[in-house]
Amino acid sequence: MPERPIKVLLAKPGLDGHSRGIYVILDALRDAGMEVVFAGIRRRPDEIAAAAVEEDVDVVGLSCLSGAHIPLFPETAKLIREQMGDDVLLIGGGIIPDEDHEELTKAGFGIIYGPGTDTREIVEFIKNEVKS
Repeated sequence: MPERPIKVLLAKPGLDGHSRGIYVILDALRDAGMEVVFAGIRRRPDEIAAAAVEEDVDVVGLSCLSGAHIPLFPETAKLIREQMGDDVLLIGGGIIPDEDHEELTKAGFGIIYGPGTDTREIVEFIKNEVKS
């Protein structure tokens, strides 16, 4: 029996409407055989967490270019952890200063990517971290 594909939820929390980058990631993950659900732009943390629960995902990826990653990413992580436990891999990306990476890691994010990251790096990280 074949293993099921890794299931990923991608979302843009807050008022950030810049979506080109997340669509590039979405396409790369799908091309790599993952099932990807796009929760959309301008989502609240509770909406993202509810979608993660409803879709029963393995990974949640958040993108933020507006500078609002703190507090949005930690709040989203908290809600996901409360509802799904620690088994969901959290990843983040966008315009996020290096000095914020430690705080996001403490909030539960496995890795933070910046602009220009090779999508193959993201695919490999997810495949290595998620055992489907």
